[in-house]
Amino acid sequence: MIQFVRRCAICMAVFLAAGLAAPTVSHAQDAAKSADPATPAAAPAVPPAPAAAPVSPVTPTVTKETIENPYGIEAMWRQGDWVSKGTLIILVIMSMGSWYIIFVKLWEQYRLIREGREMRTSFWKAPSLKEGAKRLKANSAFRYIAETGLEANEHHEGALTENIDLNTWVTMSVQRAVDAVQNRMQDGLAFLATVGSTAPFVGLFGTVWGIYHALTAIGIAGQASIDKVAGPVGEALIMTALGLAVAVPAVMGYNWLVRRNKVVMETVRGFGADLHSVLLGARPEAKAAAPAR
Repeated sequence: MIQFVRRCAICMAVFLAAGLAAPTVSHAQDAAKSADPATPAAAPAVPPAPAAAPVSPVTPTVTKETIENPYGIEAMWRQGDWVSKGTLIILVIMSMGSWYIIFVKLWEQYRLIREGREMRTSFWKAPSLKEGAKRLKANSAFRYIAETGLEANEHHEGALTENIDLNTWVTMSVQRAVDAVQNRMQDGLAFLATVGSTAPFVGLFGTVWGIYHALTAIGIAGQASIDKVAGPVGEALIMTALGLAVAVPAVMGYNWLVRRNKVVMETVRGFGADLHSVLLGARPEAKAAAPAR
């Protein structure tokens, strides 16, 4: 029992000594911190910086480099001889002539179709053939046919023409007028047919001439390097392409214009046949209406 009391007293003494020593150590540490000049003071609180706005990526500028083609048409014209230049000029003339004829003939066909529509509404509703002819345009193909038929019907005299009966004479006059209109509509089509059939061979001639230059360059250089062959071979291929580019529109234009001419001439021939019938039908009435001598 006495030992138990001693142990309790010893434990209480130890706890009391620890409690008294703890505040002393803490006060000593605070005093050391305040006395130490090297210890920096606490910095004030700094607010966080705002987040930076996202920067859009910069698109790099692409610079397109233009490289001059040493084997194009311009280079071929500068470096080619007189044969190559002459062939190129011929193809250009063929192409320009073909397009000119195509546009001109299309305009003539459109004008003749329009005159045919006007003829149906004005000529056949006139009180007489002369009045109907005057209603047509001055340079119209239909007016030309009408005036030719009227002249043949009214003037059938002469030592030679009197040997032909009136019906045959009027028929021949009207038919000649229709044929004249058809010949005028076919002007230039022969040129288109010629260009369509010869332009590929003109281009082929330029191709052969370019290949000849390539073989000559190989023979002079002694080796078949690409720089010796590219120019002449490129010239040959350009000539072939130009020949086809000239021939194809000419052939297509020729076929198209021939087809349209057939449609237009059907209207012209129909007008000639109707005019012939009216002229011969009005002749007996004119004789009956004429006063007896």
